[in-house]
Amino acid sequence: MKITFHGAARTVTGSKHLITLNNGKKILLDCGMFQGMGKETYPLNREFGFDAREVDYMILSHAHIDHSGLIPMLVKYGFTGKIFGTDATLDLTAILLKDSAHIQEADSKFVNKKRFADGRDLVEPLYTSDDVDDAILQFEPVPYETPFKIDEDIELELFDAGHIIGSATVFLKILEEGKLTRIGFSGDVGRYNDPILKSPQVFPQVDYMLIESTYGNRLHDKIEETPEHLRELIVETCINKRGKLIIPAFSVGRTQELLYALNDLELNNRLPNVKYYVDSPLSVAATNVVKNHPECFNSAVQKIMKFDNDPFTFRGLEFIEDKRDSQALNDIQEPCVILSASGMAEAGRVKHHIANSIGNPKNTILMVGYCAKNTLGARLKEHPSEVNIFGSMFRVRADIRQIESMSAHADYNDLCSYLSILEPANVKRVFVVHGEPDVQDEFRERIIRKGFRDVVIPEPHETFSL
Repeated sequence: MKITFHGAARTVTGSKHLITLNNGKKILLDCGMFQGMGKETYPLNREFGFDAREVDYMILSHAHIDHSGLIPMLVKYGFTGKIFGTDATLDLTAILLKDSAHIQEADSKFVNKKRFADGRDLVEPLYTSDDVDDAILQFEPVPYETPFKIDEDIELELFDAGHIIGSATVFLKILEEGKLTRIGFSGDVGRYNDPILKSPQVFPQVDYMLIESTYGNRLHDKIEETPEHLRELIVETCINKRGKLIIPAFSVGRTQELLYALNDLELNNRLPNVKYYVDSPLSVAATNVVKNHPECFNSAVQKIMKFDNDPFTFRGLEFIEDKRDSQALNDIQEPCVILSASGMAEAGRVKHHIANSIGNPKNTILMVGYCAKNTLGARLKEHPSEVNIFGSMFRVRADIRQIESMSAHADYNDLCSYLSILEPANVKRVFVVHGEPDVQDEFRERIIRKGFRDVVIPEPHETFSL
């Protein structure tokens, strides 16, 4: 059999890995959208690098758009097979894809007004809401730790990866011409001792391993420091300076982690008495999905839920869905905390909040997650004197701060712990994916020192025989 890397190869987005058996069967691991790659983004998302009609099965590691975002286009272009993932993953994926389609439809409509006036060809969204509805019909939930026969030659088992609700390590057993091959795919690996989720689960020995490397060259700050760090920034901005604290936060994962940390402060009578807003319909929907899957929470959260049945809600919190209520937040003069999507500050309501707040030295923009190159979030992290937002230049007078402890991605210690359950001598090859080139190079050397002998970093669309 062969494997070809059509995404997340020498980059952190667009996860797509295609396994082709000798008998012609094709298994696609993830079908992610490229994000934050400037002018290259749209052309990259237009071409899979393979024929969607030839794919027999698709396995989804988790719901994030850089892993799931092109599923409707896959179906639109002729994929008719099942899409396997955990229950929680498929629930989250449904709302994320509907939001993605809505954004694309709105963006296309906006862009086409100008293109029509200029006499240029009109653009089409990658997919529509109807395409999402078609894709959801092909979802097939698979429980954790339950061997599942996809067909007579292929067995799938999923193990909790601890990254977001429902995230999974994919373990495949493929029988081909009397020979059994075991393939592991990490998806994205979470952190050990996460405040909400279980730690990544142990999975069986593999012959071939695909491992993410987003933070393969760095260590995170301690997770337990997050609530107090957050409190200090709220006091500094909202109490002392009487300003607004604007937090760009991913709708899935980061928003719930922030809400949990703020709830923890309230339980300990340390939550500053200001207004808190979650301004994102998607974040509201995602938080509800997370609440519907308490089986994914770790024992500490399960214990808290015995006396606090909603660990993501606290006094002073308001969820904002209506667009007019969102716009009204810009006119509020009183100190407040606003959590809004997107986490990279590249789109969504948070971009408007940043534009409205960045010129006031009373305010703080707090970055709490990974930002791909070319995104507004990445530019803000460089502490510029001015920044382009919506085509206009803004002086940066607000304070730009970061909390480094909140990443949902494993650092290199976590990744090495995750791989330590494998016997390196029995792993024929490790493929390092989902990382920036310099980070991948460092991580490759690190795991070679751990005893993995054959470690490669695939190039885009590169094929390997297994």
